[in-house]
Amino acid sequence: MNIAVIGLSHKTAPVDVREKLSVPEEVRERALNHLCGYPHIQEATILSTCNRLEIYIVTSDTDSGVREISQFMSEWGQVPLRQLRPYLFILLHQDAVMHLMRVAGGLDSLVIGEGQILSQVKRCHQLGQQYKAIGPILNRLFKGSISAGKRVRTETSIGTGAVSISSAAVELAELRLPDLHRCRIAIVGAGKMSRLVVQHLFARGIQEITIINRSLERAQELAQQFGEVRFHLHTMPDMLSQVAQMDLVFTGTAATHPLLDRDNLAPVITGDRPLAIIDIAVPRNVHGNVTELGAVRLFNVDDLEAVVAQNQEARRQLAMEAEALLEEELGTFCAWWHALETVPTIRCLREKIESIRTQELEKALSRLGTEFGDKHQGVIEAMTRTIINKILHEPTVQLQAQQDLESRQRAMATLQQLFNLEPIES
Repeated sequence: MNIAVIGLSHKTAPVDVREKLSVPEEVRERALNHLCGYPHIQEATILSTCNRLEIYIVTSDTDSGVREISQFMSEWGQVPLRQLRPYLFILLHQDAVMHLMRVAGGLDSLVIGEGQILSQVKRCHQLGQQYKAIGPILNRLFKGSISAGKRVRTETSIGTGAVSISSAAVELAELRLPDLHRCRIAIVGAGKMSRLVVQHLFARGIQEITIINRSLERAQELAQQFGEVRFHLHTMPDMLSQVAQMDLVFTGTAATHPLLDRDNLAPVITGDRPLAIIDIAVPRNVHGNVTELGAVRLFNVDDLEAVVAQNQEARRQLAMEAEALLEEELGTFCAWWHALETVPTIRCLREKIESIRTQELEKALSRLGTEFGDKHQGVIEAMTRTIINKILHEPTVQLQAQQDLESRQRAMATLQQLFNLEPIES
């Protein structure tokens, strides 16, 4: 069994490509069922965030498994494979394992050390289990990676003061709108990203914010967390009329299609009063064609990179410390993973020895007579099992300790030859 990850991220693909391949939670079961229906994929799970789409698999044939995932991504995103391929990365075996650990630790994020990704990795693991797409290998991999992510945050200070996508968006607003305090500001959405936007706006002295959300109750829950802020709460039917009155709008909903575009904004945007929109959602909440309206300036998650870069250099030394921790976690997982390869040989050897023990015990007890056998059979049974276990203990330990692939396979072949074991099916 081989581990592989195929995906794209903010490092390899622009947002307009990433949003096409997004796999929201409400369709995750269908996507995972599709993946696990491929002949060479034994386990699979999907990590889908605003900055990445990564599919982790356990496959019986690496080349075939990678082809099947690439084809799935092409079909899912309705992007021809020849156009999609330049944006994809493929990592195999230990490289795939280390990548997930770096992702969980926040080392592969747009914002180094950001904390939200760890909860997203946890959720990816939970959904994979819930929909029965994850088996023993990915289960162990994700548990180990989540543990590694926690170690990075507790044993280094990489997450201290780490900016998030939301705080970077507010910082971008400050750079683009020097008079931010005088701006009329609206946020479309009332989820976690929107809450963080409110938090960072409030930290900068903003005390009046309009929230537009599908559910008024969810908007009220958000407002209750910030008692010092004056909120104006609206539902989505009011969105266009409210946006038309704003100077700055943040969007961060889970909608799969644009909420704002040139056609629905044009009738409500009057005059030449500028409107800045910062869209931190993937898929995007705002269509790129809104910039055809002269008064509208649009920014998305890819525009945050320049802001984030200013905060990154101080974290690079901490990232090096974190990498050393991850090497330890990688070694722990790989030791377990490599030991799995020896299980069929060890099981076959034990079954053969157990068969010999059972046959010889029956012969001995029959020669000793029924009365002796009834009285002492339990003692003799336990003694012969103990002898077998002690004889097999050292070969088992030594075989599992072989870290080098060639040495491990040579040791297994030797055991199979010496004990005339049945060929082990792959």
